[in-house]
Amino acid sequence: MGKHDTKLLNIGFNNGVVSSRIIAIVNPSSSPMKRLREEARERGQLIDATQGRKTRSIIITDSSHVILSAIQAETISNRLSDGGAVKEVPKEKE
Repeated sequence: MGKHDTKLLNIGFNNGVVSSRIIAIVNPSSSPMKRLREEARERGQLIDATQGRKTRSIIITDSSHVILSAIQAETISNRLSDGGAVKEVPKEKE
């Protein structure tokens, strides 16, 4: 793996996921997503990164891990397409 492959995507509360491993970011409310969450729990591949908050998105990785996040799916998708959660602040001209 090269350095660019290990870019971490902030999914809330200083938790990160390797962005190149993400297959999908979905809303958790539908019945199929609830089933997906339970199946992942049963096979030991569920990661809860919500810090006890309400699950607002589910991240599916290429290793079949299912990650729960308290951040909205749209927000995480925007962070992914922007190249990460933290943008560089432009320096002021002197």
